[in-house]
Amino acid sequence: MCESCITLFDLPNEMLLLILKKLNNIDVLYSLFGVDNQRLDPILQSEAFIKTLNFVLTTTSNDVLPIADSILNRYCIDILPKINYNVRSLILESESMERILLAADFPNLTELKLYNVNDYIVSHYFTVESPFRHIFQQQITDLILVYKNEFNILLMNKNAKFVYEYTFKLFENLKHLSVIGLPPIFSINYISLATCFSSNLYKLCLHINTFEDCFALLDGRLKHLSMLIVNINGTEYHPSVVYNINMLHNMKYFSLTCRCSNDEYDTHVVPLLRRMFNLEELSLNIINEKRSSFVDGTQINEKILIHMPRLSKFTFYISTKTKLKHMVHHLSNDDIQQTFVNIGYEQVCCFLNRITNSVVCNVFSLPFAFDYLEYVGNTLPSMAFSRVTQLMMHDIRPFLHEFFMRIARFFPLLKKMRILNIHPQLQMSHKLNSNDNQLHSIVEYPFLISLSIFYTHIDYVEQFLNQTKTHLPRLTELTVDYDELRIVTENFTRDTTRLNCINVKNLIFEKLIVHSEDFYTYFPL
Repeated sequence: MCESCITLFDLPNEMLLLILKKLNNIDVLYSLFGVDNQRLDPILQSEAFIKTLNFVLTTTSNDVLPIADSILNRYCIDILPKINYNVRSLILESESMERILLAADFPNLTELKLYNVNDYIVSHYFTVESPFRHIFQQQITDLILVYKNEFNILLMNKNAKFVYEYTFKLFENLKHLSVIGLPPIFSINYISLATCFSSNLYKLCLHINTFEDCFALLDGRLKHLSMLIVNINGTEYHPSVVYNINMLHNMKYFSLTCRCSNDEYDTHVVPLLRRMFNLEELSLNIINEKRSSFVDGTQINEKILIHMPRLSKFTFYISTKTKLKHMVHHLSNDDIQQTFVNIGYEQVCCFLNRITNSVVCNVFSLPFAFDYLEYVGNTLPSMAFSRVTQLMMHDIRPFLHEFFMRIARFFPLLKKMRILNIHPQLQMSHKLNSNDNQLHSIVEYPFLISLSIFYTHIDYVEQFLNQTKTHLPRLTELTVDYDELRIVTENFTRDTTRLNCINVKNLIFEKLIVHSEDFYTYFPL
């Protein structure tokens, strides 16, 4: 053996720790803990190595699963009882939460992220009878709940409306609460002020039902709230209570996602933002369905930004639909972009898209920071939208094969796509038979799971289901006109459209139809 050969265990502790930290600590602990009690175990038990333990697995389709039982058994019996003192943060799947939290005391645990939450978990464990009462009540300061996307379970569970009540009552030292994926079935304004109150909470992230819920949260019950991330489901506002509208002195970071069906941007959003004069970071993701003029840099500056002297970061995507009859002057992309340059925001992009009797103005900061983009048409600029997972396309001009190739290139992570276009692909057959290799290329959407091509010309059903034109390896949900589907699939017998349909589990039609035997062979739902 070469005397100069050095093994991993010959390295200094500091270097060994640096190497181990580049690996998954769950795998390292499972494989190496107990191998070298004198040298290696102290390193593996150090806070620097085990401060955060992640006990979940994420699949390529972003499903979250618990780790294997064999690994969990070793952790609960041999590892956690010995290392728990230095664990500060746990990332768990709800099915394995009880076993892990009962395996040790975790005296320094302060952060908990829980996946696949449902209302049974909340009503069963977030009470004074909980076996983890001491940890939840006295220790946890940061709590992130990621709900399982099963809407029917939420509707059936009588405890759904008590999610926030249970949480605020039990977690007495909570400083940060994020609730992700919980449909806003119940309004927060029905929760009593005494319940939805925290003297410690500084960060809150949740999905709420109406603007009234937002006003309720900001009525003074959360006195030290400085970071609010809120997604408002609907904008109808019929106030039953007069809320405190004092200035929000402590608010430093605010993120708002909402869809304004009428004039809510001007009547609700702008007045709310003007209460936050100490704001340092602002994120706006707003869809204006009806407005007599576009939202441009001049309007944003005069109505909002000049009232925020401490603002250092402004991230936004604002889409505004305006009737053609309101367009007194013809505006270009450059005209609107220049209004942002004039106020010091040069990293901005704008594109206008004509749809029927309206024009949509999409304006956003660069790089695009959100997961949803709508009213995309042939005027889409050539740039990457690497964070977008949901896309809606609409145009009064046809979408050709080359356009869908651009979409696949610019939106590499698309999961959901909706297309609105009644105009046929007039040049499709000619171009696909040309010698242009690019136009012959198959368009691939490797992560697309949901496709809506209901309000479209039949050419787009052909475009997406024909495997010689498009490849959809993970498509599981399809919304389409039944007659168009029947024609394109040749009464559910055509082989070239079979591959893109083979994984579809949720097929959505406008009306209930009695299907043929060939249909069920084609779609084994």
